[in-house]
Amino acid sequence: MTRIALIGAGGKMGFRLSRNLKGSEFSVDHVEVSEAGRSRLAQELSIECTDAERAVPDADVVILAVPDTLVGKISHQLSPMMKSGTMVITLDAAAPFAGHLPARDDLTYFVTHPCHPPIFNDETDLEAKKDYFGGLKATQHIVSALMQGPEDSFELGERIARTIYAPVGRSHRVSVEQMALLEPGLSETVCATLLAVMREAMDEVVARGVSQQCARDFLLGHMNILSAVIFDEQPGAFSDACNKAIENGKPMLMRDDWKKVFEPEEIAESIRRIT
Repeated sequence: MTRIALIGAGGKMGFRLSRNLKGSEFSVDHVEVSEAGRSRLAQELSIECTDAERAVPDADVVILAVPDTLVGKISHQLSPMMKSGTMVITLDAAAPFAGHLPARDDLTYFVTHPCHPPIFNDETDLEAKKDYFGGLKATQHIVSALMQGPEDSFELGERIARTIYAPVGRSHRVSVEQMALLEPGLSETVCATLLAVMREAMDEVVARGVSQQCARDFLLGHMNILSAVIFDEQPGAFSDACNKAIENGKPMLMRDDWKKVFEPEEIAESIRRIT
């Protein structure tokens, strides 16, 4: 049985992983330094924690469920305890992309991240429809990268990824560099920013006299149908008026060179700020 040392087991993301790993095919040692995290694991999942000094040396896999800013520090602290051949799994590409993992050729580095449940889905269960983050009831897709290590170790990493993010639909294999394009590039720099602007736009309409509920209903409804057409979820075409509004609106809202956010140096700088 593959033995996992889950670092940060009682944290925001670590607790989700602890819940999904419980009762799985893997043997898990839970490591959590905070008393609050230890207490939550004990009370809600009946899980008792252990120390890293006991968990890491015998682990086949070490999962770093810790903030991006701590991945480098913690991985270097734990590295001397890891036996040769250990797989280290991180849940985001930022720290690995930035070179924060220890320089040990005898370790396997695997990076995996959830896509989160898609806007357009087939969920009918109410709890699944309300699972916006994923890893609980709603099916989500995932991306994974084998940064270094033997090729046949990808299968184990993907199996663990499917477990910690379950239920999982599609599993996409990418490189660490491609994962960095997806996040922070596509999902945060572009998508989160534009959504934040859309919320500001809604608030501006409310400030100009439209009721909050009316503005919200109007915006979210249009986000639904416009997204369905733009992302080929259903056939359709925008009206001439809508196309003209897009043509006139884009230069007012977007710089001509906005796609430079995907240039390698821009991605690297974004990750430097994150980590």
